[in-house]
Amino acid sequence: MIAMTAPTHAQQLLTLLARLSFRLGTFTLSAGGTSDYYIDCRITTLHAEGGRLTGHAILELLEASNIRADAVGGLTMGADPIVSNVATASAWRAISFPESPQLHGFLVRKAEKSHGTTRRIEGFCRAGAEVVIVDDVCTTGASTIAAIEAAREAHMHVAAVVCIVEREEAGGRSAVEAAAGDAPFLRLFTAREVRAEHERQLHDSGS
Repeated sequence: MIAMTAPTHAQQLLTLLARLSFRLGTFTLSAGGTSDYYIDCRITTLHAEGGRLTGHAILELLEASNIRADAVGGLTMGADPIVSNVATASAWRAISFPESPQLHGFLVRKAEKSHGTTRRIEGFCRAGAEVVIVDDVCTTGASTIAAIEAAREAHMHVAAVVCIVEREEAGGRSAVEAAAGDAPFLRLFTAREVRAEHERQLHDSGS
């Protein structure tokens, strides 16, 4: 009898992402131009199970890449649920594995507040800290780069950059890598992988 291997968190996330977040059609992108598909990761990252899978999948990606950090953050609002899910997943993992680091979260505003503390970063913010910048979809990389710059302005060190889906177009990866310097750019999936899984699901359902 052949033992069945349980799917990883990333594999389960890909299945859900393809079902909930991927759409075919004609769409205008924020970067300009049109595309025959659209991926709205927030539908999945704000889904109860999708959020859980997102947190664990990113933590496992960081572990596999030997990335250690104090916090995870990104530009509002695409990064918001990702940050919360990764931080919460790290706390759960630390219960079973006390040596596992807990990653706190921070969010980068698109502009500084005009009242109160007038700061741009909400949540964790400590000079010298190692941080991971996260985003949902990387197309041009503009939102990711904005978060990288804000973290460095706060004197935090960017240890890695992670996106859930890389569209592999518009020069996004190269732009992010140029901004990130020696910090590695990591992705969970490419858009082609999400599309292939979406089409497989349609085929299996007979649609």
